[in-house]
Amino acid sequence: MRNFLRLYIVSALCLLLATLVFGLLASWAFLYPETYNQFLPFYQLRPFHVSAALFWIISGATASILYYKNDEFSITKWNHIAERLFIFSWLGTIVVIFICYGLKKFGGREYWEFPPVLCAPLLISWLLLMVSYFIPWLKSAGNKPMYVWMWSTGIFFFLITFIEQNLWQIPWFRSSYLREMSVQWKSNGAMSGAWNQMIYGLSLFLMVKVSGNEKLAQGKTVFFFYMLGLSNLMFNWGHHVYNVPTSSWIRDTSYIISMTEWVFLIKMIQNFKNTLEERRRLRHLITYRFIIAGEFWVFMNLLLALAMSVPAINRYTHGTHITVAHAMGTTIGINTMILLASFSYMLGIDNKNAATRKTISINYWISQYSLIVFWLSLIVAGVIKGYMSTALNLTNFQEIMKPVIPALKMVSLSGIGLVISLGTIAAIYIYHTIYFRKEVNR
Repeated sequence: MRNFLRLYIVSALCLLLATLVFGLLASWAFLYPETYNQFLPFYQLRPFHVSAALFWIISGATASILYYKNDEFSITKWNHIAERLFIFSWLGTIVVIFICYGLKKFGGREYWEFPPVLCAPLLISWLLLMVSYFIPWLKSAGNKPMYVWMWSTGIFFFLITFIEQNLWQIPWFRSSYLREMSVQWKSNGAMSGAWNQMIYGLSLFLMVKVSGNEKLAQGKTVFFFYMLGLSNLMFNWGHHVYNVPTSSWIRDTSYIISMTEWVFLIKMIQNFKNTLEERRRLRHLITYRFIIAGEFWVFMNLLLALAMSVPAINRYTHGTHITVAHAMGTTIGINTMILLASFSYMLGIDNKNAATRKTISINYWISQYSLIVFWLSLIVAGVIKGYMSTALNLTNFQEIMKPVIPALKMVSLSGIGLVISLGTIAAIYIYHTIYFRKEVNR
């Protein structure tokens, strides 16, 4: 493993650790403001947590793609140079972003709350990634498996949505609050589709490698589901502007399309499970477990999303902790589990000693049970808040939140379990990345 790629993988895992720690601290700052706000107030911890989570997902996905693309393309030294420039530019900008947060310098928009001038080096970094990825992609011959197309689609569309997300910096867009908000929500919704393409592509890649069945990434069926995912990327943003005055058919159609994307992932995983000849043995593999955990959370979040799509229910849930449950279930339950599966396969965790595998396995189960409590507690908090503010028409925030606080304390308590379990797994992966064995080197 090249040293600069090793640095990138370790940095991505450190971002996962930062996400967990900042999230826990933010919950304490919200619940006990009189104690924590004099040191690290909630308004400061929230962007720390959100940006760390965002960069963990994107960095984890791109680190995996940069590693696995060596199996698919012929790589030259110029590709390595472009990779180095991307990694150091991308990571350097992230460090500056967190320094700005520490100095309480903000100025951006939702999910990207850092000073907007820092979007320029992020854009340059992404262009360098595209150079390092697409040049060997164009030079490679033969039919490319579907996971390569998914990686490529995600990388390209992230550029498009990132540019769109920054259109608010043009005065014309800022001249209308409704226009700016519509573009912001639309671009953020489409951007999640871009990184989903990368992560779901990694999931398909892992299924092929674990099962040894190349047909999983070929054929008309997988192509159909790829086009389904692509349509989601381009059109599922409509439900993100649910409360913006638009035609109802746009919102309804987009929500229906958005639900089909997860059907695609469930179908992929089901096909994968049905092709395994030694399922009992593979069930004990760490990589396999994380993939199946991703399937479980896809199913749970699909149920929640379908419920939220009903206008009569959405009236009560919009802007409550149910939306947070949906976001956290996706970020932790789906994206993080698939990325941990990717790093597990990459680092050869299933071939490590029994003590390492047992430690990861124990923390895997702790993380799953903690996430279930975390997710359900957020839903309970959202139901209570929605009922208090919509059904009872209460407007006093303190009065609304009083019965919600016990549920949020349970969220914070289960968050401790997530920090310990996922943090332990991340620390083990960091150790094995630093001391990557030469016999499994690429």
